[in-house]
Amino acid sequence: MVNGKWNCCTSLRRDSIASSSMKLFLVIFPLILVVVFGIVSIMNPKEREEIIDLRSEAVLEDVNGIHNANFNHSLASTPFPVQLMQTPPQQSVTNEKEVLKPWINSTDPLNETYVPHTRMKQQKKFSILDRTEAGLSQARAAIREANNMNQTQDPDYVPIGPMYWNAKAFHRSYLEMEKLFKVFVYEEGEPPVFHNGPCKSIYSMEGNFIHAIEMNDKFRTKDPQKAHVFFLPFSVVMLVRFVYLRESRDFGPIRKTVTDYINVISEKYPYWNRSLGADHFMLACHDWGPETSFSVPYLHKNSIRVLCNANTSERFNPAKDVSFPEINLQTGSINGFLGGPSASQRPILAFFAGGLHGYIRSILLDHWENKDQDIMVQQYLPKGVSYYEMLRKSKYCLCPSGYEVASPRVVEAIYTGCVPVLISDHYVPPFSDVLNWKAFSVEVSVEDIPKLKDILMRISPTQYIRMQRRVGQIRRHFEVHSPPKRYDVFHMILHSVWLRRLNFRVHDDE
Repeated sequence: MVNGKWNCCTSLRRDSIASSSMKLFLVIFPLILVVVFGIVSIMNPKEREEIIDLRSEAVLEDVNGIHNANFNHSLASTPFPVQLMQTPPQQSVTNEKEVLKPWINSTDPLNETYVPHTRMKQQKKFSILDRTEAGLSQARAAIREANNMNQTQDPDYVPIGPMYWNAKAFHRSYLEMEKLFKVFVYEEGEPPVFHNGPCKSIYSMEGNFIHAIEMNDKFRTKDPQKAHVFFLPFSVVMLVRFVYLRESRDFGPIRKTVTDYINVISEKYPYWNRSLGADHFMLACHDWGPETSFSVPYLHKNSIRVLCNANTSERFNPAKDVSFPEINLQTGSINGFLGGPSASQRPILAFFAGGLHGYIRSILLDHWENKDQDIMVQQYLPKGVSYYEMLRKSKYCLCPSGYEVASPRVVEAIYTGCVPVLISDHYVPPFSDVLNWKAFSVEVSVEDIPKLKDILMRISPTQYIRMQRRVGQIRRHFEVHSPPKRYDVFHMILHSVWLRRLNFRVHDDE
């Protein structure tokens, strides 16, 4: 009958047709909406997951088209693609406790219009998590759009230049972090192993970060439901000092301490089991940081490991883990260590002073120790010669790895305005997700150590001046301040953790 009426009206004027069409549309459209939403409401969970998967695949296709495969990710869209992963098997965290809440990675969930009456209370319980994930989704979208917008003005610092893979995206990501990011610090555990760490040594960043995050009002939250990540506040340096039995060669006591701690927080709180540790992070500058993380399978497999010893040959994963700098704060402060003369006031081509410590230094000393006036390589400086003054007189500062890949010489070079020369194998430099190290440093492979002078001499004076100027520009990202200042090393560590948290979605299955 309806079709018949429409056929009879073909001879009417156009305005009458338009008027009748609009009235009919207004009557039918609400009915269509009711039918459509009714269908969505009665979809089974599998069908809904397929819709989410399709949307996730579209996001992955968009993101992966502009990302590099290596760890030097351009931030042209999102810092890291939001990855789809299979829900892990429900295994025990320590082979004792059953995991009840597996997690998956995806993009935004669909709005569900129907919730069974028996699940209403449970839906309300996890609405905070939904809002948290929605906020992260909006942050990802803002970072994607950064390239299409004018860079936001910032009273403290506006990142710009080739030192950054994508300065606009980094700046937007940093501002989104300041606006949203919340960290929950577990209060369980007692000093000196927990909530404590060294502040005046080569491992000083362990103590500095623990102290800074626990005193921070902006990023730390006392409400775990509002947290994006959860910090495990143990110090590997303190584990070695107070738990490890010297000369025993037995790593068991450290492993047991970490395992017991994970058991405590996983039994008291739901958050470890909810994500299988994926939204938890540990921080260690001690060489044994990676080994400590192996105490609990999900700690090294899923959790964000913030490590100075960022060695890919020892299972450091740049897409999940964070490389941060080793900083030797001899006095607990950077006062007196910053600054140096301009490029034209540096007569020494390259400088290194240090003892035998690993095979790379042995190769360097064999080829260059006291053999060339331009390449000043020595094990020990003459009495009365200042190490830091030598750094300030040098154009390039050699930073060979020791027994482990990280070296405090990298930051010492940056502090004094000397272009760092990284000589290492399998090392991921700090904050490589944001910083383009090739713009302000020189990377030399171990096999090219004999060619070191030729490599440095081939760098033109103009290029060297540019690199030296860029070292000064990025120095703020490696400075330690108490209290922390925007864009300093504390905030850069947090930003790297923030980027990893953007890479996955925590999903509660219950």
